Amino acid sequence: MTTKILWWIRQIILAMAACFFLVFGIQMLIVSYRLNDPFTFIMTFFSSSFIILISGTLLFAFIYKMISRRKKDEDNQ
Repeated sequence: MTTKILWWIRQIILAMAACFFLVFGIQMLIVSYRLNDPFTFIMTFFSSSFIILISGTLLFAFIYKMISRRKKDEDNQ
């Protein structure tokens, strides 16, 4: 019982961290369009896109794992 609760807490914390980095990446992308230097714009644009890609994928994976686990637990009961 305790391991189930700890698993859910861990997944929720990881999903929240992924949400934070997703928002951070979007904010970086918006800020990159305000830059004047082309090199800085390109570097900021691609790094923010990479952050968005990674955090979005991780968020999807964490949510998918939580949904799968919940369905599995409902089937076992």
